[in-house]
Amino acid sequence: MADADRLTFSLSTGGDVVIKFRPDLAPAHVERISTLVESGFYDGVTFHRVIPGFMAQGGDPTGTGTSGSDLPNLKAEFSDEPHTRGICSMARTANPDSANSQFFICLDDATFLDNQYTVWGEVESGMEHVDALPAGEPPREPGRIVKATVSRAS
Repeated sequence: MADADRLTFSLSTGGDVVIKFRPDLAPAHVERISTLVESGFYDGVTFHRVIPGFMAQGGDPTGTGTSGSDLPNLKAEFSDEPHTRGICSMARTANPDSANSQFFICLDDATFLDNQYTVWGEVESGMEHVDALPAGEPPREPGRIVKATVSRAS
């Protein structure tokens, strides 16, 4: 695969998480996240659901897990890519075509999610900062994305 664009989340837990986008798996979802990042949508957004041994979920501007962006929901782009530690995937309702802005990062293998959620990236570095996010649903003092940026592959 050609060099890919990258997403960096600077987290309140003290470091950067670098995520390699996977447009080969989910081009519409990668484009959506890039658009939201470039508009500043994710800056200051919390990780409202962090379950140790499972995943850390964020991307809701209200911090409640019930909201998303003003953009329309996306059609599912399911793939055979396994949900293993460091995989980034889209959160959704029971409707497979309801992904919008919420996402999760797998803290451990969660292959029971395979072919049911859209994988759009994988953590290349900084997983220790994801692991350090406060746990809870929601956490008492949730971790947050201080700044999100996209770097384009040359």
